[in-house]
Formats: sequence, structure tokens, C-alpha cells
Amino acid sequence: MTRLLDARTSQNASIANSISIPITILSQPGLFGQIGLNVSGATGPVRTQLSGTVACQLPLLPAATTITLTIVRGTALTDPVVYSSSESLNINLLGPQLFTFTASDFNIPAPASGLLVYTAFIGSNLLGTVRVGPESFNGIAYSD
Repeated sequence: MTRLLDARTSQNASIANSISIPITILSQPGLFGQIGLNVSGATGPVRTQLSGTVACQLPLLPAATTITLTIVRGTALTDPVVYSSSESLNINLLGPQLFTFTASDFNIPAPASGLLVYTAFIGSNLLGTVRVGPESFNGIAYSD
């Protein structure tokens, strides 16, 4: 029987156009969400379901821009990647563009600390791309 262990949300911006955070580092994606799931009661392998949304806007001088989302199990980009996607912004749309994702992580051994951390990063291939909100990163952990 599957049972819910924990559910968490990292809500950086709840409303559209409520933030203006430049994606300034081209070679190093920036953090936009982090959650810690308490899995100390796991009786078997842990399974997680992760989801989120982030809104970006083209630079002032619109050009071909690609957004990359990366989710890791841990806190650093060198930790195991659970999910990664790249999407081009629509160059004809000057307003916010919303990216959503759903990811899963299966058969994870429960960590000794009982805390399973996931971190969401965002990067852009073009300087001047801006995160404008909303931004949300959610996770749910299950076990047998």
C-alpha cells in the first residue's frame, strides 16, 4: 500500500509580473526553488513527484532565447539530475511566457537524515532574460 510521506512547496512569486529577476549568469543557472521532503517514515523505496512553473520574459532587444530548467536531487548542479528541459521563448511574444513541468524520481533510498532535498535551477542562453513570476516548485514523496 502506498502512503504519502510529505508534501512541500517553494513559492517564490504567486502573482504574474510580481518580480523582476534577471537571469544574468549564462554559464551557471540560477536557483528558483528548493524543497526538503521529510521521508524519515519510509518503509521501502521512496518515490517523488515534482512539478512547477516559472514565467520569463524576453530581453529588451528580442532575440532567439532558450530557457533551460534543471531539477536535481540535492542542492548543487553537480548532484543527480532528475529532470531537465530546454524551450525556446516565442520571439513574437513580448510579454511573460510560462513554463510548467512535471517530473518523477523513483526507487530512491531514504537518506539517513530523513530529509530528501530537491533544487530547481533556471538558465538562459541570452543575457537580459528576466524572471517575472509566477514561480512555484512543488514536491510530494510516497513510500510503500
